[in-house]
Amino acid sequence: MNTAFYPELAEYIASLAPDEVPADRQALLQPLATFIRNRWSQGETARLNFICTHNSRRSQFAQLWAATLAAWNGLERLACYSGGTEATALYPQVATAMQEVGFRVVKMDESANPLYRFYYAPEATALEAFSKVYNHPANPQQGFAAVMTCSEAEEACPVVIGAAARISLPYEDPKLYDNTAQQATAYRQRCRQIATEMHFVFNLLKN
Repeated sequence: MNTAFYPELAEYIASLAPDEVPADRQALLQPLATFIRNRWSQGETARLNFICTHNSRRSQFAQLWAATLAAWNGLERLACYSGGTEATALYPQVATAMQEVGFRVVKMDESANPLYRFYYAPEATALEAFSKVYNHPANPQQGFAAVMTCSEAEEACPVVIGAAARISLPYEDPKLYDNTAQQATAYRQRCRQIATEMHFVFNLLKN
């Protein structure tokens, strides 16, 4: 357990079971590990841009967990980003789900597309999240892996300009359950699935 993390978040991460990721999902995750290894073998930083249609749910979960679990596993030369084919806003239930597992979350403004800051440890720099297009100036413009987290983005972005690799990693959209009795459960499930799978990838890199 990493004692620098907030205790409840450290407990949540310790409860993840990356060895239980199904074989079909492991096959989808292997190219991500391969991309990172290849960049490292060239002495470069591996830049991962997680992309979905609106950059509001799945790609945000993926960026936040990838960055957090990279720190948890002590992995350097890894940078995580997210974007969409269009910008909307980070859906509030994403922030709620992350707060429930132990992140400290601060909403910085009340605009239509607010900036959120996520903290995984008292001494760590905040992870900033807001909705943006995949080629926003805050994101890498070339040499990155475009990690496509939804089938809609796959169809809308036949070519991701500047990407060195394109990796298909689709997740069911928790939006399907918005404003239903299953909403909170759906976001918790997607949060945990993405956390577990990012943990699986980074465990591969440590072996």
